[in-house]
Amino acid sequence: METLTKASPNDRTNTMTDASHSEGSVAKTIESQTAKLPSDLFLWAAFGSMAGSLALQMMGKKEQSNFVGQWAPTLLILGLYNKIVKVAGSD
Repeated sequence: METLTKASPNDRTNTMTDASHSEGSVAKTIESQTAKLPSDLFLWAAFGSMAGSLALQMMGKKEQSNFVGQWAPTLLILGLYNKIVKVAGSD
């Protein structure tokens, strides 16, 4: 059975449930642990990786600079996931 409740964009009660779907134990564990982290931790970590990348670039270590610089988007996506879990919750 599928239930869809339509609400205004400002209403956080918009839910979609499907009785045949529920989160697994691994996902629940990860979400419960990441919800404990402050959201800005990921933002500062991304800024740190950009600063580290810049420092490595200025020292002439281009390959290491590219490697560290590529952490920023991943950290920002993890921060976004963290924020969604905190706001919308999980099963």
